[in-house]
Amino acid sequence: MQLRKRERIRDEKINGEIYDMSPAPSYQHSVVTNNINCIIKAGLKNSMCLVFMENIDYKYSKENDDYLEPDIIICCDRNAIRGNAYYGTPKFVAETISPSTVKRDRGIKKNIYETSGVEEYWIISPIERAVEIYYLKDGKYEIEESYILDDDEASEHYNSKQEITLRALPITMTLEDIFVI
Repeated sequence: MQLRKRERIRDEKINGEIYDMSPAPSYQHSVVTNNINCIIKAGLKNSMCLVFMENIDYKYSKENDDYLEPDIIICCDRNAIRGNAYYGTPKFVAETISPSTVKRDRGIKKNIYETSGVEEYWIISPIERAVEIYYLKDGKYEIEESYILDDDEASEHYNSKQEITLRALPITMTLEDIFVI
């Protein structure tokens, strides 16, 4: 019996360097990313925007063939989607961090999204159950919201029902919605 070759290994190309994104991240990573994706998808029901989860390249540079593969990306310019890539400026990007990607997600990728003009960037940690929300102001990211889920109802910091609304689109979710596994 012959094994079928995978059509594509998940990777990213930054400044000409290939970053292998395999093996697949933890199941918590996938569940949290899917939770957010499903909420956004439902919220975009009557919109021209599309949400993609880990399956479209973001071609952020016109000077080279570099690309990122965001965990979640909202694309509102359908004319900028060609094949498996988006050549426009996303309204929103979220990266769900894992031990192998945290440095890149908080460093070079954050800088790329900032320089590219992505209005809203979320960094999600499924292990810490945390969300950092950056908004673009005068061409620079500023962290405006940061949460760590505390779902102990007896705690004075209980925040499971804390609502977060995407700035670019009227889509709201709670911390509980994001981190339910």
